[in-house]
Amino acid sequence: MTPLHVDVAIVGAGTAGMGAYRAARTHTDSVLLIEGGAYGTTCARVGCMPSKLLIAAAEAAHQARHIQAFGIQVPTVTVDGAAVMARVQRERDRFVGFVLETLDAMPPGDRLAARVRFQDANTLVTEHGQLIQARRVVIATGSTPVLPPVLKGLDARLLTNENVFDLPNLPTSLAVFGPGVLGLELAQAMSRLGVRVKVFGVGGGIAGIQDPAIREDANQTFNKEFYLDASARVEFVRETTTGVDVHYLHRNGVWKTEAFDRVLAATGRAPAVAGLGLEHTGVPLNDRGVPLFDRFTLQCGDSTIFIAGDASNDSPLLHEAADQGRIAGENAARFPDVRPGLRRAPLAVVFTDPQIAAVGLNLKQLNEQFKDRFAVGVVSFEDQGRSRVMLRNQGLLKVYGEQGSGLFLGAEMFGPAAEHIGHLLAWAAQQRMTVSSMLDMPFYHPVIEEGVRTALRDLNHKLHIGPQVIARCMDCGPGA
Repeated sequence: MTPLHVDVAIVGAGTAGMGAYRAARTHTDSVLLIEGGAYGTTCARVGCMPSKLLIAAAEAAHQARHIQAFGIQVPTVTVDGAAVMARVQRERDRFVGFVLETLDAMPPGDRLAARVRFQDANTLVTEHGQLIQARRVVIATGSTPVLPPVLKGLDARLLTNENVFDLPNLPTSLAVFGPGVLGLELAQAMSRLGVRVKVFGVGGGIAGIQDPAIREDANQTFNKEFYLDASARVEFVRETTTGVDVHYLHRNGVWKTEAFDRVLAATGRAPAVAGLGLEHTGVPLNDRGVPLFDRFTLQCGDSTIFIAGDASNDSPLLHEAADQGRIAGENAARFPDVRPGLRRAPLAVVFTDPQIAAVGLNLKQLNEQFKDRFAVGVVSFEDQGRSRVMLRNQGLLKVYGEQGSGLFLGAEMFGPAAEHIGHLLAWAAQQRMTVSSMLDMPFYHPVIEEGVRTALRDLNHKLHIGPQVIARCMDCGPGA
């Protein structure tokens, strides 16, 4: 086979890879986008979009069941599981189609469907033996699900995000392992759609929440809907002819063996770098075999190799993957003119109900970087006016600020409209606003965002900048 010669080879055609391709193409016409698996991006095929479709159906069912609190009667709510999954798949395929249209619009010579591995830092070889000589390479191979040892004996009854959205119907019961983002989102959605759900975790973590009070609030709230044990003891998980048996220590202290229709492994994802032959590149690797890299340039050491997206395991979120792809692609194409790229203020959202959001520095980072130099403002949404109007008055918001400067540092939230409030706070963090300047911004009435003002006022007082918060303050209406 005739070897290919390119300026930039990009391994992986997901969000990061496509972003890297577009960025590199602005500097050179010699770019090759290589994909060894299915096209369509993780987000569109097996991540963000199909999960939100399932969540939307679950929210509709939940609201219909609880609408009587507003004085409205809906006698019966019936969930057609097959119809729910058909819509998920139909709309999922539509989103994937948009991605495929973008790929089809690329010049055919810029694309290669093949699995590749490194022969050396500048040479890739396909499974058919074709050589690709690349002056620079961007690794954007994404990630793969991780299975804990207790689940490794399962086969037909095992679900991951790679196949759960292909189910023809909803399962009758589901054991979810991993109360992280995906596990909690799908567990609550399935429960609200009528599936009997139990969630088992290890270590006490819940969707990455770091504040103990917020985590406990979330724990209690979710347990009102479905069984959740974030520190579970599971002795075995065994596939049977009719389902899966899980032997576990119930929260009441009794060992139980319970049968489930399916098991969902939501126990994290690992960078998909195994089999790439990175040991032949000379690039330094961490203990998980992932290249060490500069998170602002995405360059691996001082090499001509760059890494972006979930493959780097830095911030496995779509908007981060897109940013990383752009930075890596530009630097690969411009090499040796390598420049730091814009890394935005950290923002993460979990689409449970109530939602979860984390912005800026988290508690661990604050205690490492600002120990004894930050304060915390807090608000409960239990009595927040607009939240009570909509019967969404659950959760807590905590905001963080630096003593002395009054600089806004970050926030963590479990509550209503967290996806929107998280954006406002992330913008403030990226603009390096002070808490006082944030309080100078307009707050309409009645809106959920008034709870943000209450938390910021509490924080400003604890920073010794503003007055003490007045209980039941009426300066802009009741319930603010």
